[in-house]
Amino acid sequence: MKSIRILLALVFCQLIAAHNILLSPYGKSCFFETLKKNDELAVSFQVGSRNPHNAEQYVADFYVISPHGKVILKKTDLDHGDEKVKADTNGKYTYCFSNEKTNIVDMDVSFNIHGVVYVDVNDPKADSLDYAIQRLSQLTNDVKAEQGYLVIRERTHRNTAESTNSRVKWWSVFQILVVAANSVFQIYYLKRFFEVKSVV
Repeated sequence: MKSIRILLALVFCQLIAAHNILLSPYGKSCFFETLKKNDELAVSFQVGSRNPHNAEQYVADFYVISPHGKVILKKTDLDHGDEKVKADTNGKYTYCFSNEKTNIVDMDVSFNIHGVVYVDVNDPKADSLDYAIQRLSQLTNDVKAEQGYLVIRERTHRNTAESTNSRVKWWSVFQILVVAANSVFQIYYLKRFFEVKSVV
């Protein structure tokens, strides 16, 4: 039982190490993913130093090469990134981290690979788990978008109602002031009307 735990720990450490590389001075490290048309490759990464006492922020270059050898994405001098590429053809897509401009020896790159497999959700013949998951994901996103729209609509209507209530309140106050002023004027006028004037 103990040996199985040690083996699992070693496998777990191996998986973690696979997403953490040390870039050599004036060097680069490349990896590849095999994609089908319309699949999406997303790479998120962070550049740092393996020296715990080094506070300097390092930068590296990142680029993606298509199966035909053409550079389809190139970003330079990044300390971190979250880049996405959509495959336009089937084949092996290569992504590279480059330290070719500097002689830094302890440049460390931690990265994660995220991918989205393209499934045509509008194809009624697709009767697979991937289709069901993608369709459910699309419907969930539609519901989320509708809820966001309803929240904004409710907020707009509430603001309109509060503005209308405020206007009604101030109009009522104005009417009360007009009625009070009119009453005071009528009392004053009637009092003058019934005053007895003596003529000498």
